[in-house]
Amino acid sequence: MSFKRHIPNLVTLLNLFSGCIALLFAVNGNFIVAAFFVFLGTFFDFFDGLLARKLKVQSPLGIQLDSLADLVTSGVVPGIIMFKLISFTIDSPDFGSYAENWNSVFHWQEFNLSLLPLVGLFIPLASAYRLARFNLDEDQQTYFKGLPVPANTLLILSLPLILEYQNNDIMNNIIINKWFLIGLTLLSCYLLNSKIKLFALKFKDWSFKTNALKYIFLILCLAILVVLQFAAIPLIILLYILMSLIDQKNIH
Repeated sequence: MSFKRHIPNLVTLLNLFSGCIALLFAVNGNFIVAAFFVFLGTFFDFFDGLLARKLKVQSPLGIQLDSLADLVTSGVVPGIIMFKLISFTIDSPDFGSYAENWNSVFHWQEFNLSLLPLVGLFIPLASAYRLARFNLDEDQQTYFKGLPVPANTLLILSLPLILEYQNNDIMNNIIINKWFLIGLTLLSCYLLNSKIKLFALKFKDWSFKTNALKYIFLILCLAILVVLQFAAIPLIILLYILMSLIDQKNIH
């Protein structure tokens, strides 16, 4: 049995391992470190498929394992983060008091569980359903139906990063609003399982003519990131959806 065939699966397991570590930090309210390990897991998620194609060792096992890893890294972790954020809004209704209680709202020994924050756990449910559909849908090789799970994860992770690093009162007060967070959760669950066709950032060649939409999107993303930093991430997701809607006829 060739060891080569197991290399992509080992990289996939590194994605899952990173997701498990991120989950530990997310449960304890350390969203910044959790985000770092999610980004690391996403890095591994990108390269496992690339390695499988380069080594010509794609397998049904690898496909299933990839989705199981993504469910933790890009499904459960953002769900826990949203759960915690909604919990913060209930205990700390404004950003000033929220900042003081960043790591002290949820205590396992007391386990004061409110029902409203459980809405955040809809994200893992929607992510699991989306991943299962993706595995069964042979059409989603060159494009996506609905928002990819990693993109939705970036959207959710951007919220604590904006709070931590942007230092903008307007954005802080928008994010630390339970109805905004609940609305965003429900919207993300819908987008994950919508039938909207979204272009995939896969390049068969590097010519501008055949990849104009992708190049324009990447250039705009870079420009927005430079100007707005982490606050750019929600705008980039919106831009991704809008550009895909505009180019529906060419997405296939």
